[in-house]
Amino acid sequence: MAESLQSDTHPARPADRCGPGMLLVVSGPSGVGKTTIVHRLLERFDGVFSVSATTRPRSAAEVDGVDYHFLDEPTFQRWIDEGRFLEHAQVFGRSWYGTPREPVDAQVAEGRLVLLDIDVQGATQVRAAMPEAFGIFILPPDEDTLLARLRARGREDEATIERRFAEARREMETARTCGAYDAFVVNDDLDRTVEEVAALVGKRREREE
Repeated sequence: MAESLQSDTHPARPADRCGPGMLLVVSGPSGVGKTTIVHRLLERFDGVFSVSATTRPRSAAEVDGVDYHFLDEPTFQRWIDEGRFLEHAQVFGRSWYGTPREPVDAQVAEGRLVLLDIDVQGATQVRAAMPEAFGIFILPPDEDTLLARLRARGREDEATIERRFAEARREMETARTCGAYDAFVVNDDLDRTVEEVAALVGKRREREE
C-alpha cells in the first residue's frame, strides 16, 4: 500500500519552497471558510495534504493511497497498537480515520509544509505526538455570522444546521482551552485572513531555520 503524500496544487514561487519542513494543523468550525484558506496555503507554500487512512469502504471513484489509505479494521487496529498514527478516531461509532505518521515525517524531513485539516480532538492528539507541529484555529467574526454562513450554504435543513451550529460552539470553546493551537485567526475577510495565516506560517518556518 502506498504511503506517499499527494498534492494537486500548482507549484509555488521558488522562495516559498525554501526553509525547513513543518507540520501545520488547521482547524475551525463548519462554515468558517477553512477549506478555502487551506487550499490557498497549499498553493502559497507548495504544501502537501496528508493522506488519511480509513476503514470505510472505498467508492468506485476513489484511489487507494491518493484519496485515502483504505485499511481493514484489524490492520487499522494494529497500526494503532504500533503507534503508527499521529491521530485517529472512530466516527459515528462505525468507520475509523487516522493520520499515518511515517509519510508526514518523511515529507517534513524533505523540507515540505505538510498540512492537516482536522478537528480539535485530532489536533490535541497531534500536539501530544508531535509537539513541534504548528496549530492554527480559524474563528468566525462572531456566532451570528457563523450561523448565517451555515444557512447560506443551502445544503441542509434547519435542524441539521442548528446541530452543526451547536457543535461549532462546543468546538470553539474546547479549542481555546485544549492547548493544541499556537494562534487563533478571525476570518472576517478571506484575502486578509489568508495573508495573516501565511505570515504566521512564514514566521514560524524562519524561526525554525
